[in-house]
Amino acid sequence: MTRSQKKGNRWADHYTRRAQKENFPARSVYKLQEIQKKQPVIGPGDRVLDLGCAPGSWLLYAAQLIGAKGQVVGVDLKPVTQALPENVHVRQQDAFALCDPDSDQSDGRFHVVLSDMAPDTTGSKHVDAARSAGLSEAALAVACRVLVPGGNFVCKIFQGPDFKAFTEAVRAEFSAMKIFKPQSSRKASREIFVIGLGKKQEAVCQDTANGRP
Repeated sequence: MTRSQKKGNRWADHYTRRAQKENFPARSVYKLQEIQKKQPVIGPGDRVLDLGCAPGSWLLYAAQLIGAKGQVVGVDLKPVTQALPENVHVRQQDAFALCDPDSDQSDGRFHVVLSDMAPDTTGSKHVDAARSAGLSEAALAVACRVLVPGGNFVCKIFQGPDFKAFTEAVRAEFSAMKIFKPQSSRKASREIFVIGLGKKQEAVCQDTANGRP
């Protein structure tokens, strides 16, 4: 085995091998599966918006949950090359564009907004956490704009100084807020998932996405 091959398999584990066996493009699918098992956020017939959807694992899993009468819309700067079922549509664009209240690009209203967005890491915990917080705030702004009352929100964020403020912002806009660390997250990862359940009828999200991280 060459050095490049070893490097390519550096992060491979049983979740990676399981994903390949089950025809998912990435191991991240099992994080959403754990969330769904712990706190069901997606139901049959739902319309789901998946922010940061590449390479497509969450798209495929959500499509299974919603069935033929539901719809998943994915958004990512990167293209999704994975073959997708008919109830999934992907738009290659910046999720920040959906934060604009005057934008007509949201594809209507949704029952669920998912965000697995993550910044390009720098190696600096403080910088990476700040960038992750910026993406999370943008995801929350989108969720507040497009979710129907009673809708659900799942968002990945790196733990850091802005984590508490973000959880409080989610709590203010949803009937319940949960924090969850999937077992399938790597032990060294500082990622954690914030779950908003039941978007409040009269919730008006503050504009937290004032710019790119």
